[in-house]
Amino acid sequence: MREDSHRTRYHFQPLKHWMNDPNGLIQWQGEYHLFYQHNPGGALWGNMHWGHAVSKDLYHWEHLPLALAPTPGGCDAMGVFSGCAVDNNGEPVLMYTGIAPEVQCIANGDAAMRSFEKFAGNPVIAHPPEGMDVTGFRDPCVWREEDGWRCVIGSGIAREGGAALLYRSPDLREWEYLHPLLTGKEDKSGAMWECPSFFPLGGKHVLLVSALGTVLYFVGAYLDGRLAVEHAGRLDHGPAYYAAQTFQDAGGRRIAFAWLRESRSDAAQEAAGWSGVQSLPRVLTLGSDGVVLAEPARELEPLRKNGEHREGVLLKVGDELALDVVTGRQFELHARIEARERGRAGFVVCASPERAERTLVYYDCAAKELCIDTRGSSLSGEVATGLYRAPLGMCPGETVDLRVFVDGSVVEAFSGGRAWVTARTYPERENSVGVWAYAEEAEGRMKTLDAWPLTVS
Repeated sequence: MREDSHRTRYHFQPLKHWMNDPNGLIQWQGEYHLFYQHNPGGALWGNMHWGHAVSKDLYHWEHLPLALAPTPGGCDAMGVFSGCAVDNNGEPVLMYTGIAPEVQCIANGDAAMRSFEKFAGNPVIAHPPEGMDVTGFRDPCVWREEDGWRCVIGSGIAREGGAALLYRSPDLREWEYLHPLLTGKEDKSGAMWECPSFFPLGGKHVLLVSALGTVLYFVGAYLDGRLAVEHAGRLDHGPAYYAAQTFQDAGGRRIAFAWLRESRSDAAQEAAGWSGVQSLPRVLTLGSDGVVLAEPARELEPLRKNGEHREGVLLKVGDELALDVVTGRQFELHARIEARERGRAGFVVCASPERAERTLVYYDCAAKELCIDTRGSSLSGEVATGLYRAPLGMCPGETVDLRVFVDGSVVEAFSGGRAWVTARTYPERENSVGVWAYAEEAEGRMKTLDAWPLTVS
């Protein structure tokens, strides 16, 4: 399927069929392991297994055999749902959800993490807390503390809101429910919290949950098994980014992957023979104001090939500066834009010569927002489009650091680590590969402008 222009080259995706949540992220014996929700039998959701891939650098991936499959007659017979991976004194252990009903299970890996054996005593957590009317009970996230293991499970309390339920264990097999790590209000953060990821960052603790079609984060102090929230926000403001999971690598970096959902019909996905992409690996840090910041992992930089650099680019209204060095659908753009009172400055990407198809990525000075506009991105009637915005709040005279990554049908844009927008775009025309810098409503000034093709050999 490499001829499919909507497939990615430097984002991870399986060779074919369906993929959704990242699972079991871990660095083990010098290799990065990415497990993922996978339907090995088709391009639509169902028949959930754990796919498996490994990498030395986060961008060149080796596809491995399926790691986990449903066991007929077992507690995961209806599907092996999301979970995590941990190092149990030198032995890798996967913890995941079996469904119908939702229960938590474990599997032990061999020394190289190439094969896995399910625990004969599964499930290790057989039901939600007694007397609790839950809206879901899945996606365990596990870590070790001084007195043993902890686990949060994504859940929700009926008629109240999402919840991350906290458990304790001495051995990963016997688990005791403690209390909610955190609960939310249904009207504010959704009825059910999926895919929790809990971790220390910058002297605080962070809880990621997926709800309301996006990834929410809560930052605060972790005391007595509860998170006292001091700041909350969204990890990405586009429609694609969901089910983020994180891990800490050997260098101490907190790295996140997320599922990038499709924005086209089931029929279009079946016709293509595949669905789902993993996001760029993002390194998370904590800003002094409590905002979770994200930057692409530096391993991306060696993929840059034969770029061009410009300085002092002045774009008058209606100007379009062609960036022919990156004509195509695998590239990175980087502009340092002077924020002004009004106007928009940024890029047109994946554009046909006559503009019948084009995607806009820009900074809106008046609204103080980073934007991706896919409303003109495709002539296909099978595609959902929109205008997606992330608040940025730059004042006139300040510099907007705009980076844009295009890879097949994926567009990821961010500014200074503080604002991310991710969207999917599916041009129909083969010549929808043009790239321009542009300005609207008022002239724009790019202090510097860099463009690189990105190649994974």
